[in-house]
Amino acid sequence: MYKFTEITEENKAPVSTGLLARMQEDILTGEMRPGEKIIEQKLCEKYGASRTPVREALKQLEADGLVEYILNRGYFVIGMSDRDFEDMFDLRKACEIQAVKWAIERITEEEMERLEETFEFMEFYTMRSDTEKMLVINAGFHQIIYEASKNRMLQKLLTSLQSYLKYKSPEVVQQDNYLTTVLEEHRAIFKAFMDEDPREGGRAMEIHINRAKERRCG
Repeated sequence: MYKFTEITEENKAPVSTGLLARMQEDILTGEMRPGEKIIEQKLCEKYGASRTPVREALKQLEADGLVEYILNRGYFVIGMSDRDFEDMFDLRKACEIQAVKWAIERITEEEMERLEETFEFMEFYTMRSDTEKMLVINAGFHQIIYEASKNRMLQKLLTSLQSYLKYKSPEVVQQDNYLTTVLEEHRAIFKAFMDEDPREGGRAMEIHINRAKERRCG
C-alpha cells in the first residue's frame, strides 16, 4: 500500500523539499523508468546535490513506495502503473465524497466566502477561455473543501493524492466544451453548499471525480 507524504516545514529536514519533489516528478512522469537501477552519483550530478540529501530522499521515496532497496544491489525505480493511478482516483473519489459532506456541515462563514469567490473566478476564467488559470483555481476550490471538512488526516491524504495524480496524463483540455463542462460540475458542488445539502454534495462530487477519471485515464 502506498504511503503518501505531504511535504511540510515540520517534516522536510533533512530531506530537501525541492530535491524530493523533483525526484518524485521524474519517477511519476516516467523519466526514471520502472525497473531502472538508481545510481547515487548520477543523481548527485543531475540534481546538483550531495550524497546525504540524495540518500535521505531515496529513503523517503522508498517509504512512499516509489523505489525499492534490494540488499547488495541498491535502489530500483518502482514507479506507478496505470492501475495504480486508477486505484488512486477511486480512493480520491471516496475521500472527496466524505470531505464534501463534512465540509457542507462544518464550513465557516469565512471559508464559504472564499469558496464563493473561487467559484466566481472559475466562471470568469471559463468566460476568458483561460485553461491554465482555470486548472489552478480548480485545485484551489478543492483545497477549500478539504480545509472546511475539519479533518486533518483527510486533508493530508487528499492533498497528497492530488499531488501524485497531477503527474498522470493531463485532462483532455482540447475539447471545445472542456471548460464549461468542468465549470458545471463545480457549479453542482457549489450549489450543494448553498443549499446546505451534504447528500447532494456527495453525489455532485462523485459525478465530478468519475468524469475527471475518464478525462485522465480514458
